[in-house]
Amino acid sequence: MNGTGTDLIIVSAVCVYNRVGQLLTVRKRGTDKFMHPGGKPESGETAAEAASRELLEEVGIDVAPNHLEPLGVWLAVAANEAATNIQATVFTAPGTWEAHPSAEIAEIRWLDLDAPPPADLAPLLTDHVLPLLAAPPK
Repeated sequence: MNGTGTDLIIVSAVCVYNRVGQLLTVRKRGTDKFMHPGGKPESGETAAEAASRELLEEVGIDVAPNHLEPLGVWLAVAANEAATNIQATVFTAPGTWEAHPSAEIAEIRWLDLDAPPPADLAPLLTDHVLPLLAAPPK
């Protein structure tokens, strides 16, 4: 990606489900796209540590890093930064949860995975995670 005018941001994200199987999405203040809770790792943090910290800060869900289940690592177009890609390590939080917006989160929305996805989702969700979740188990 160097030399193409495209920056790369490393992020961690978490798939969180409620008791009826809906997927949690969040919208950060000043943005219009919904995405997973998550964010950039701080210096010295592993991907799971960053995911755990961001989950607690953004939506009040406390899951230890070693309890997060790896889902995958993808390269996607950043939802809120021009000429930027993200390398996202995505985890799943075991169990079911309730969430409330905190920190920079303006709004949360639970997605019904059996319904057509809304048009305001981040590319990581639409291009990578939702197709994986919709695929039949092997």
